[in-house]
Amino acid sequence: MSAYVETLIQRQLERDRLHELIEDAETEHGSVDQAAVDAKRAILRGDAAGSADAA
Repeated sequence: MSAYVETLIQRQLERDRLHELIEDAETEHGSVDQAAVDAKRAILRGDAAGSADAA
């Protein structure tokens, strides 16, 4: 049980650190363009329509 709880705590700490990194990056570089994020996700997923839009 304690190993399970430790894993959950570690995962949450990683998420918290990631959130802090994102906030720092947005402070330095501005907000993320959601359309650009969606286009990149489409490329990574191999979505042909999204790939054409991102090009």
